[in-house]
Amino acid sequence: MQLNSGRAHHLETFKDMQRNSEPLKQVNSQILIGAPPGEKKLLTIGISAVPPLQGSNLVSTLQSLFSASSSLERKHFTVLLHVAGPDPKGSGWLAQMTDNLSALFKPHVQARELVVITTPPTSSLPLKDLKKTVGDPPAHIAFHSRQNRDYAFLMNFATQRSDYFLMVEDGVNCAPGFVTQIATAVSAWAHRPWVTLEFSQLGLTGKLFHAGDLPRIAHFLLLFHQEMPCAQLLSHFQGLVQSTPVQFLPSLFQRSGSPSYFEEDNVGSPSNPAASIHTSLEAANNSVPSSAYSLDENVFYAKSVEAGSHLTVVLDTPAQVFRVQVQTGSNLRDENRLKEGYVELGYDSSNRVSDCDDYVLLGPLVAGSLDKRVLSHRAGRKVKCVRVLVTDRMPSAVVLRHIRLWAE
Repeated sequence: MQLNSGRAHHLETFKDMQRNSEPLKQVNSQILIGAPPGEKKLLTIGISAVPPLQGSNLVSTLQSLFSASSSLERKHFTVLLHVAGPDPKGSGWLAQMTDNLSALFKPHVQARELVVITTPPTSSLPLKDLKKTVGDPPAHIAFHSRQNRDYAFLMNFATQRSDYFLMVEDGVNCAPGFVTQIATAVSAWAHRPWVTLEFSQLGLTGKLFHAGDLPRIAHFLLLFHQEMPCAQLLSHFQGLVQSTPVQFLPSLFQRSGSPSYFEEDNVGSPSNPAASIHTSLEAANNSVPSSAYSLDENVFYAKSVEAGSHLTVVLDTPAQVFRVQVQTGSNLRDENRLKEGYVELGYDSSNRVSDCDDYVLLGPLVAGSLDKRVLSHRAGRKVKCVRVLVTDRMPSAVVLRHIRLWAE
């Protein structure tokens, strides 16, 4: 049952695991603070903490989660904190932490916005030793094994309490309005299959799952708890169904102590390689389609558009594209945004002049925009086309503000 024994066997083991969900019912996680909400929420935000606390990281993370959210947004999520059992040195860490959090976050506890749980060692599952396939020393194996089990217990408790589950690690700050941004992205991806949506590049932080998948993920973490760290296991889980990561930019989370602004890793300025522009959109206001691809402030105005319309950038020389940014709409009128559409990357094997013969989805437009890192380079294939595709009719004019590429 090792991860490196082949994907086919791995998938069969996973299917067997799904059919046998009995063991986690033996886990007796206990509530230390608060009470679960009476109704199902949009989002459960899960954190796992272990002693000792590193400064005030846990407290600052909780403060950031609540302060970065409006009172309306807080009605749609619950923060679920799983803490490890008592410190084996008998320091009383758990009782002290419980008292501190109860006092500091009393309003959020009373509003059922914060719930703190633990899983006593006596109720943890009796897990069999697995053959160790990593070259880590025993202390490292013990650490990630414990972490995998803690996250499994956290997910097990969160099952059926919300529509989605968001992982957040200790020691991060949150972008203002992060809940609304996640809800908007989920809505845009409602009709496309996904296992994980990623809203950060910080390890486990910012990974979003369907709550309905939590029992399977929890079993997966327990099944391979000694194999490798949690982030790598979750990548394997994702790979069973979703071959390409779906990552949103800019990041909604950053490490505590970083400058107080949120943006993706510094990747420099857009390069927009030489290209030709092809479109089925009808120009308005004497604008030209190439304005959408320029690096200045010019924009392209299009008259009412039909479903299936497109604007396609065809690079003169195919390039490795690692980030794409598309923005539609004016600063004054939301109705000028392209409300329904996708951005696709095109590859060419037939030397077409003005198009490509193989397109793959990069992502949907969210609120008329897309800003996405290209994490997979399609096995080294270079991008030739970037296509903005309209999927719904719009009777009003559309403004394509810019299409920007970071390429090499």
